[in-house]
Amino acid sequence: MGCAPSIHVSQSGVIYCRDSDESNSPHQTTTISQGTAATLHGLFIKTDAAETIPSVITYQSRHSRNNSYRDRKENSGGHIRIEAETQTSHTSVKVSSTEECVGPMRLTQEPIQVLLVFAKEDSQSDAFWWACDRAGFRCNITRTPESAVECFLDKHHEIIVIDGRHSRQFEPEVVCRMIRATKPSENTVILAVVPQKAPDQDEPSVLPLLCAGFSRRFVENSSVSACYNELIQIEHGEVRCQFKLRACNSVFTALEHCQEAVEITSEDHIIQYVNPAFERMMGYHKGELIGKELTELPKSDKNRADLLDTINTCIKKGKEWQGIYYARKKTGDSIQQNVKITPVIGQGGKIRHFVSIKRPHIDNNNQVINVLYVCTECHSLRHRDRRKDSMDARSLSSRGSDASSLQNRRYSSVARIHSMTIEAPITKVINIINAAQESSPVTVAEALDRVLEILRTTELYSPQLASKEDDPHTNDLVGGLMNDGLRRLSGNEYVFSKNMSQSQLAIPVTLSDVPQAIAEMLNDEECWEFNILELEAATHKRPLTYLGLKIFTSFGVCEFLNCSEASLRSWLQLMETSYHSSNSYHNSTHAADVLHATAYFLRKERVKSSLDQLDEVAALIAATVHDVDHPGRTNSFLCNAGSELAILYNDTAVLESHHAALAFQLTVRDSKSNIFKNIDRNQFRTLRQAIIDMVLATEMTRHFEHVNKFVNSINKPMAAIEETSTSSINSDCDGQANIRNSPENRLLIKRMLIKCADVANPCRPLELCIEWAGRISEEYFAQTDEEKRQGLPVVMPVFDRNTCSVPKSQISFIDYFITDMFDAWDAFASLPGLMEHLSENYKYWKSLDEMKCKSLRPPPPS
Repeated sequence: MGCAPSIHVSQSGVIYCRDSDESNSPHQTTTISQGTAATLHGLFIKTDAAETIPSVITYQSRHSRNNSYRDRKENSGGHIRIEAETQTSHTSVKVSSTEECVGPMRLTQEPIQVLLVFAKEDSQSDAFWWACDRAGFRCNITRTPESAVECFLDKHHEIIVIDGRHSRQFEPEVVCRMIRATKPSENTVILAVVPQKAPDQDEPSVLPLLCAGFSRRFVENSSVSACYNELIQIEHGEVRCQFKLRACNSVFTALEHCQEAVEITSEDHIIQYVNPAFERMMGYHKGELIGKELTELPKSDKNRADLLDTINTCIKKGKEWQGIYYARKKTGDSIQQNVKITPVIGQGGKIRHFVSIKRPHIDNNNQVINVLYVCTECHSLRHRDRRKDSMDARSLSSRGSDASSLQNRRYSSVARIHSMTIEAPITKVINIINAAQESSPVTVAEALDRVLEILRTTELYSPQLASKEDDPHTNDLVGGLMNDGLRRLSGNEYVFSKNMSQSQLAIPVTLSDVPQAIAEMLNDEECWEFNILELEAATHKRPLTYLGLKIFTSFGVCEFLNCSEASLRSWLQLMETSYHSSNSYHNSTHAADVLHATAYFLRKERVKSSLDQLDEVAALIAATVHDVDHPGRTNSFLCNAGSELAILYNDTAVLESHHAALAFQLTVRDSKSNIFKNIDRNQFRTLRQAIIDMVLATEMTRHFEHVNKFVNSINKPMAAIEETSTSSINSDCDGQANIRNSPENRLLIKRMLIKCADVANPCRPLELCIEWAGRISEEYFAQTDEEKRQGLPVVMPVFDRNTCSVPKSQISFIDYFITDMFDAWDAFASLPGLMEHLSENYKYWKSLDEMKCKSLRPPPPS
């Protein structure tokens, strides 16, 4: 390889340059002190008096094929960062870009970039350096984890080699995790250099390295040829695969912006992908479709009886099918589509996927004629001339000036039109917009996309929950909370009693007339550790009125609503007496607890800066009324029992709909307690809609929808701004504020706020957490008892008071519903105290479960 200089930077800032061969045997050492400029063996060094050593060192070696090197050292507060770079000169060794193909897509691979992370220079780091030089790879060397991450984010290396032999300098697993935490690293191959083991020692497991994020390991070997072989294998293996995978992002970007609806399924017709155009056309969100079999989706009854068999027979033979097909949208309406289904051949020469391309069928003449279905041999199975087919592919892709005529011509050779389907006006509008997008400029098409976004009203992220056969507690808990219990048994009717006699209402008190003991308790209302159960005892189970007066006053609710304090007191009393005090959990104390949590969240800086006063007032009112007149039974119970409410609300969000509706009915019934009577109509409608939306958000069947929306629309974009922004702090704040303050995201914040407030018991101090766990368990026990008495389906069989493990039920609830949601909420609102309580409470329930204890507390010591 020949001799080349080696650069060493001492802690004192003195640079040592030595000539070395591949074995690094020193031949000559020269010292260069600060504040000088010199030329040594072709190395030009210039120091700056303002810095410890030069920030950039560049030289041309006369010994090593014109390699250029760059060393950089930054000294800030004692932290030293060393980076060296070698690039093969274009004049001596020509490194050409390589070409790769992904299907018909031709890609150009630039020279590979390698990052060496070695705490100190030795024969191993030099071997990799020279191996990169031989392979024509661009190489950087860093000495610290921080500089490694900084350099990687700047260069986006394809290969990273981390020295794992000397853990005293840094932990290689920690460095790897730091790099893997960055977005660009998903397509990077990370190699761990591990020390050689003695012959009598067992071969260590690679699992810890894989778990840390490493792709491969390399056993210490300072031979340049060995390092070269390793790098070349990585280049021809993982690097090229990752390069092709990166290119797939462009294909998916094209699919995401394609105006035609695209659906990709497996060979077993399991949906694997749908694009936004498909979501807009069918009214589903991809989360509701991906993973489902096509047979699970509703079918239109307008298709010919044998059409599906005809299609399957065609595509199973590897042939392309094209024709008219009626699909059923999420709303239940049928939509007429031009459909092309193409089999895709994969491994083993077998069909691995089916790609369906769909667009709404438009018949400008409303003609009633028969349909011609065409089945042609798939181009992926043959190489013969397409001109021999009955359909000319070029004619299908030809363009004309008239978009509507083009649409008809495009399919006239393969299908004639069914009679026009009678559709809702909104469906016709969407179809017209979709057709207009085809011939519109990009800016207009994007604007029309936004119009379609506004027109869509379907909900997103309906979860597909995995079964946990080994965890009946989780199955029963999730099953009881996440569905509406659509099983029916005739002759069973459940109508709960109402305890709303206003004649028993106590005379409202003013805030200044609150008893001293209660007033002292309320002084701690802004603290998360506020004990609502002590307030319950002090107020004789009327905590909602007293706490409501305090919180509503502090947020200026009366001033916003332009109502008197007397009206507010009457309203709070009315709402409180509309809760069932006989319920062990869903009573006015729970409402007061949720109100307290809501107020606590509203005072957090990021939440406060995201919402306006109307949002705050809506949140406080929604928290107060969110469970009013709750019967102490779940939605599933009411649906199975055929209750009046279940029938009234069509088995959909039964209790939540009832809570919201009854709250407004009671409020406007009497002028004395009507807190809305003085606000104008438009403001009332906005406030009412916000309250209803928040109450309905507490329904658990849509739990994952709301959490996923929040994470994807708020958490991830804000995190991306924090990670990628290189501008000022103010611009970061502005970007995050724009995300938070959009009307759509404010809605998500309010939903997330009340959801977290509603189920915050596991995040309360341990004693409160234990008490609430006992109360909800007792309510579920009572429901199971009643289901057995009435012969109803038992929604949650594990909640049998004789056999239930309360710790297991709490563990399941926290694992399945609480942890992810509060992680997301904490990331937004910054709630370290709550997360600490959650962690401690989880450990408490785990310890009881490990003791095989089924009760709320451990047994007394014997």
